[in-house]
Amino acid sequence: MEQAEKVRIDKWLWAMRIFKTRSLATEACKKGRIIINGQESKPSREVKPGEIILVRKLPVVYTLKVLALTHNRLSAPRVKEFMEDLTSPEELEKLTINENIFFKRDRGAGRPTKKERRLIDNIFSSDT
Repeated sequence: MEQAEKVRIDKWLWAMRIFKTRSLATEACKKGRIIINGQESKPSREVKPGEIILVRKLPVVYTLKVLALTHNRLSAPRVKEFMEDLTSPEELEKLTINENIFFKRDRGAGRPTKKERRLIDNIFSSDT
């Protein structure tokens, strides 16, 4: 695979396997969840080697350093050649399952109502 000279941030994030699809990477940029060198970035912003990228994928904020550029999606072992993960261990600890997250329902209470289901969904998908 050849290295590219210019790569859009959404394409680079997809190629580095940070997001499953390029459209998810684009959406994250539009929502202000991608910060490059202290500034929110648009999906079309071009990335350069040496830049520091913050990716807010709740509950964790990942810190990535661009080492090289590519247009193509890479296999997981090859990603280390193109980016360095600088995420602190404290941030990664947030990925452990917290016991307070589970929603308690009484046994035999049946399925949640539509209103209850929305509340449950809001708890697990809050976009803060």
